[in-house]
Order: sequence, then structure tokens, then C-alpha cells
Amino acid sequence: METVADINTRLATRLRNLRSDCGLSLGGLAERTGVSRSMISLIEHGESSPTAAILDRLAAGLGVSLASLFSNEESCSASPLARRVDQYTWRDPGTGYMRRNLSPPGYPSRIELVEVVLPAGARVTYDTGIRTVNISQQVWIIDGDIVVTIGRETYRLTTDDCLAMRVDQLVVFQNLTDKPSRHLVALSADRNGSIYAQR
Repeated sequence: METVADINTRLATRLRNLRSDCGLSLGGLAERTGVSRSMISLIEHGESSPTAAILDRLAAGLGVSLASLFSNEESCSASPLARRVDQYTWRDPGTGYMRRNLSPPGYPSRIELVEVVLPAGARVTYDTGIRTVNISQQVWIIDGDIVVTIGRETYRLTTDDCLAMRVDQLVVFQNLTDKPSRHLVALSADRNGSIYAQR
């Protein structure tokens, strides 16, 4: 099991590489995302545990999914199998929500699967709005109840409900109950007419 420091180091390297691939300076990424240059620098040096909201803004600015920040760079030699021990788990320091990347790390695929555990009373907000890459996702409730707000529409979901959405406006996940909830997120992205793995 990776420690918080291990995950921060992995995240730092991945973020640095993605920014470099995009040809962006720290200032350029800061301007594009609204995340301060100093915060991005701290994250890239493994000296900060950013929240999901900040990571989502960085991912949007880099034209990738949030899940891809925790994955390896795609490689034709990557294994198509992800054993439980190979699946990275990250906890949001702001809300305590946990996300586990289920998909094989670095394996080129058109979809990305993520398991999310939302603690009782937790609220996670993604407000990145329009992205350079169109992300679609479906949320399937494994256990518990959550409320999902997409723009002006609100949906109350319970076990076995499934909600499809485009990630192009404000999205809020809330657990208004006194028990944790668990859901599966399946993501895909449309970039230049092609489907790629996503959030």
C-alpha cells in the first residue's frame, strides 16, 4: 500500500511530465487553471497534498482527466491486467473522499474505471466548466445514497442507480446521509473526434 508521500511523489512526477508535454511553464498553467504558480510548484515538488477540486482544475488545464493524473503514461508494453495491489488509492485531504483507479495503469484504453468512496456528510465540487477535451462519464451506485448536481439539475441516486453526464459544467457530489457511499465511475473523452481514456 502506497503512503501519502509515495502518492504525492507519483502525482508530482506525473503533473510535471504532463505540463512539460503541453509546453507550459508554471506561470502558463497557473494562468490557464486559476491555480497559483506557487501551489503548482509545491505539488510538483511533492510538498503539498492538493484537494480534488484543485487537481481537477489542473487536469482540465492540461486537457486530461483527473484519473489520468494518478495513472502511468500510456505505453504499448503496459499490462492489460490491474491486480488489486496495482490499483492506486488516493484520499482527498479536504473531504476525506477516496478514489481508486481500477484500470490497468498506463494501458491504452478508451475507458477509465474509478471506484469512489464518499464519506458521510462529504461534498466534492468540480467547477472547471468547459474543457479542451469533452469528457463523458457514468456513475453507478454500488452502495449508499448520493446527490449529484450537474449545472442546474439535481439527481438523488441510490444503490444500483446509474447516471450519465458530460463533464462540461459545475458538478457536485454530496453524501447527505450518516453512512459512507460507494460508486463506480466510468469515463471516456472525445479529443479531435477520437475516444480516449478519462476521469
